[in-house]
Amino acid sequence: MANIPAFLKDAKDLLTEQGFTTSDTWYHGTSSALVDSIQEQGLIRSGDKALKDAAKKTMATIGNNYTESIEPVFLTQSKELAFYWAEQAVRDRSVRVEGDEHPVVFAVTLPEAQNAQVKPDVGAASLLLVKEGENFMAYLAGIYQENGFGAPEIDLMKADRMEYLSTLGMAYFNENISASCLNVIAD
Repeated sequence: MANIPAFLKDAKDLLTEQGFTTSDTWYHGTSSALVDSIQEQGLIRSGDKALKDAAKKTMATIGNNYTESIEPVFLTQSKELAFYWAEQAVRDRSVRVEGDEHPVVFAVTLPEAQNAQVKPDVGAASLLLVKEGENFMAYLAGIYQENGFGAPEIDLMKADRMEYLSTLGMAYFNENISASCLNVIAD
């Protein structure tokens, strides 16, 4: 299991027999290279412009078209899970973008009406069928076990949509999130 910084360890307070509890605070993991932009513009759907541009250039080089999709802002109710996704963002960027980057977690506090629009990320089922998903499930199992629970069991094809939120900690918000709703978590 990754070295999760102590100040991000919150599963002990969030995990129950039913999975992760939620509150009005969500978390988003990303790369340190994006912090200034996020603090200025907020979390923009499909927001890593440098990564998208690099992918576009690569596809053009090999003669393929690159169609950009607009993805929602991905959220989780756990700082520990956001840290995992922040590490993935750093890893993904290191393949295409040079720089010394590290994982960063943002706290996201939405107004009540917007908070009600956060949805379980059922689309994550496709992610969990590939190697990256296996890695996430192993990370998640480690968190569960470290906190005295068995590894989560979920049948991705038959699971109730709320299980994606409670068991896996996967949610999304299908709008941009204002910078005024965001704070970097630091120790």
